[in-house]
Amino acid sequence: MNAQVEKYKRAVAALNQRRWSEAWQISQQLLREGEHPGVHFIAGVAAFELQQLRPALTHLHRATELNPQRADYATQMARVLTQARLNRQAQAFADKAMAIGVEDAVTLDTLGVVYTRANEHAKALVAYERAVALAPKQASFRYNLATCLLFFGRIEDAEREYRQTLVDDPGYWRAYTSLAQLRTRSAEDNDLPQLEHALQAGAGITEAELYVHLALAKECEDLGDYHRAFSHYSQGKGVQKRARGYDGSSDRALFAAIEQAFKAGAAMPAGFDSEEPIFVVGMPRSGTTLVDRILSSHSQVHSAGELQNFSVALKRNVGTQTPGIIDIPTMTRLEGVDWQRVGREYVESTRPGTGHTPRFVDKLPHNFLYVGHIARALPKAKILCLRREPMDTCLGNFRQLFALSSPYYDYSFDLMDIGRYYLLFDRLMAHWRALFPERFIEVRYEDLVTEQLPTTRRILDFCGLPWEDACLAFERNEAPVATASLVQVREPLTKAYMGRWHRYGDHMAPLAELLGVPMPG
Repeated sequence: MNAQVEKYKRAVAALNQRRWSEAWQISQQLLREGEHPGVHFIAGVAAFELQQLRPALTHLHRATELNPQRADYATQMARVLTQARLNRQAQAFADKAMAIGVEDAVTLDTLGVVYTRANEHAKALVAYERAVALAPKQASFRYNLATCLLFFGRIEDAEREYRQTLVDDPGYWRAYTSLAQLRTRSAEDNDLPQLEHALQAGAGITEAELYVHLALAKECEDLGDYHRAFSHYSQGKGVQKRARGYDGSSDRALFAAIEQAFKAGAAMPAGFDSEEPIFVVGMPRSGTTLVDRILSSHSQVHSAGELQNFSVALKRNVGTQTPGIIDIPTMTRLEGVDWQRVGREYVESTRPGTGHTPRFVDKLPHNFLYVGHIARALPKAKILCLRREPMDTCLGNFRQLFALSSPYYDYSFDLMDIGRYYLLFDRLMAHWRALFPERFIEVRYEDLVTEQLPTTRRILDFCGLPWEDACLAFERNEAPVATASLVQVREPLTKAYMGRWHRYGDHMAPLAELLGVPMPG
């Protein structure tokens, strides 16, 4: 017995010191001698950190069965379920952990992340606030709290928390970018000296150069120094382009394979007969969040946010063993797929966030890759594609730092790469337009800005929704928003963002030539 106790202590020490392989090996030895909830917990966490999702789920689930009163066990189960994009189940375990009672800051912050990814931002805010109260000097907890406050439009509160994050840890680099993006700076009110100092302090650190250059770019842009802003955008984004080694060949192959897989005249199988989903797709920074806010201002529509759920349901049902969620084998295997099951699993996976209104919006922009799959799995779902002037679209992608862990945005670290990606997107949209003329409409961002009422009416008519005046006052929509446009969509429509690319002058000439857009003058 003493030997087992000593072995268990070694497993706990290995886990606490992040020696994942050692923790896994010792836990497996102990489990051969008998079950124990703590050993299953160690095995589950170690497996997760070793990127072994299935055994992580198995062991953590067993730990929660053997000891259902441990909030940390339920929390780690929720964390792994979130990684598996099983947000409904993850939220159930998170709720269970909160009900048991959590007095540990790390666990509370983890629960905040789980709730955030499930679009349960009110619950996330409670968890983050409690985490910061327990560990006020932990920069990552305070940063998460700031970002959550921003989702609710609490700009001043978010700024206070971001600034305190940098007081506690000047090397928490991402906070510099987040702070710069909160509001427009002026010659009298800016952080340029602090940012220049941070850039010097972070010289040679990839993460520092990425985030601080982008913060400097934003503030230079606010001050009208577009030449300097472009230089900072290029330097910051270039750090990630070099790190990723992106050359566009994989995207070219993927787009071509999708077009080849979906042909005109192909028989459409019976999918899941639900009218609930409205998919809002398009290039990022093209107005997808704006349309989401317009639609979710309607009494019959709920915004479910940017869901990864459809791609996960497809991957699960296609059954490919490839590691990526987006790859040619997964995207082109159409025969033998139970499309009704794909659609049903997708809709069910959006619960409990959806189902309390007749319709919901899924506004993950890159679902434009899945239009053909959505048409098969959900024959009554509506698909709206946002289109924006090509140069503004590409510049918007260049200016924005998207989630570094996402599989969708490798193209976004170089302006010309973005232009080439836009051409692939444009061609694919023409393909979908020809295949699904009644299921798929395109909405121009510029039309929304200049002809708000008729364009809004066209959107509602396409979705089969009766007119409601609230859709014209989307800026009054108080629901949380967790996208890159979260500040802009709380303002009325403005022409200020149209033609922004002209401000960058000759820096845009190579992109204009690629896209066939004439340069001014």
